[in-house]
Order: sequence, then C-alpha cells, then structure tokens
Amino acid sequence: MIINFESIEEKIENNFKGGEGPVAIRAFNNELGKIMRIRLEKGSVIGYHKHETNSEIMYVVSGTATVLYDDGKETAKAGEVTYCPKGHSHSLINEHDEPLVVFAVVAEQ
Repeated sequence: MIINFESIEEKIENNFKGGEGPVAIRAFNNELGKIMRIRLEKGSVIGYHKHETNSEIMYVVSGTATVLYDDGKETAKAGEVTYCPKGHSHSLINEHDEPLVVFAVVAEQ
C-alpha cells in the first residue's frame, strides 16, 4: 500500500494533545494505528502525553525538535528518529524559526 500525503486533507489541530499553537497533520488511520506527516511552526507544541496502548516513532524530515521524554529533554534534527514506547510519555516542541516536519507512526499494541 502506498500512502500519498499530498492527497490527504491537511487538518489544523490547535493545542494538540494539550499543547500550544497550531499543528498541521495529514494522517492515514485504521484500527492498527496512524501514519502521519506533522508540521509545527515556531512556538507550536504537541502536548506532553503518555502512550497507554501504543508506541510512536517520529522521523524528523526537516527542522529541529525539542523532545521531552519521560524526565529528560533531547534535541532531534533532520534525519534523526525519536521513539516513545508503550507506557512512556513525550512531547514535541518547535523552538526554531524553520518549520518542523516529522513523519510519525503510531502502532497499537
């Protein structure tokens, strides 16, 4: 199966997962999980949340992400991947001028 994000409507989620600012999302969803392309402009935040029933992999396509993971804080740049396994918590923040674009896979477990 091929997923063409350009053919999927972009939705703007304000305060996504309790975060701040707008987050642009193009998503394919089914009962097994989600595959998404997510864009955050400067100052936008995906709120800190726990993965109770799934895990999430985020590949940074462009930009730089500040990642809060459990009790830590890390920086992920283009070409790097963040991973939040089931039972853990994370948040994603764009503190830079360049838009942050990530490819995310949320797999139900």
